[in-house]
Amino acid sequence: MKILDVLPEEALIVDLKATDKKGVIEELATPLAKIAGIDFEELIRLLLERERLGSTGIGGGIGIPHGKLKNLESLVLGFGISRMGVDFDSIDEKPVHIFFILLTPENSTGIHLKLLARISMLLKKDLFKQQLMSATNHSEIIDIIKREDGEF
Repeated sequence: MKILDVLPEEALIVDLKATDKKGVIEELATPLAKIAGIDFEELIRLLLERERLGSTGIGGGIGIPHGKLKNLESLVLGFGISRMGVDFDSIDEKPVHIFFILLTPENSTGIHLKLLARISMLLKKDLFKQQLMSATNHSEIIDIIKREDGEF
């Protein structure tokens, strides 16, 4: 599965405005709730509960908030960039700039873990992260992801 197979263009946010963890989660979740037809408040509650278990700020300027939903029919992915960076309680204590948000059906652990691993692998590439940070619109982000994800 390629990232762009589950990342709808309307779930891309080129310039996140939020300045804190909760705000970023809400901003990223807004299009996903509409796309997936799920309750926004339930989604926020789920994602914040997951964050309480341990931050999804994995270091290197990356955050991957994620969760599993009972009534979700299929996997949904969102993406956002914070130009200024956000304190996301990251393991390296540095601001997070690049976010992928992943929602999966409750019974789909395998695909959930595979996609998390795929995203993490791509985000280990500094050039990929730099290119994403330099992107100014949706089509540039899609092209960058398509080019890098095609190498796997």
